[in-house]
Amino acid sequence: MDRFDKSHSDGTYRIVRGEHLLVVVVCSALAITHFHEIDAWRFALLFVAIDAVGYLPGRIAYLRSAGGAIAPLYHHLYNLTHSYLTWGLGALAWSYCLGWDWTLLAVAIHLSGDRAIFGNVLKPADRPFEPTPRSR
Repeated sequence: MDRFDKSHSDGTYRIVRGEHLLVVVVCSALAITHFHEIDAWRFALLFVAIDAVGYLPGRIAYLRSAGGAIAPLYHHLYNLTHSYLTWGLGALAWSYCLGWDWTLLAVAIHLSGDRAIFGNVLKPADRPFEPTPRSR
């Protein structure tokens, strides 16, 4: 992959998923290590909010469309809530206002878990919202 060819081969896609799996393992180990410093309700809220805001509305629209095209807004909402850039800025603001909190590991575990376990990356608006086989 480079700036002219932005598609993964099967091998590079597996490597990227493996890298994200390592992030999940490391962040989960940190969360377990710092369990007593984590507010479980905030952790759960952060973990669930990503999909409640970014995935579920698009999933519902996709199901209502019977697998057809849906408004690009849903793809953009998914991408916004599943972006490390968005959550990096959110973590900076959180840390500035409230101080560092191990609860923020919920975000990295969720985002990298999506990429490692489900193979989900950001969603281009010109493609189906849910994974579908494509011919090459």
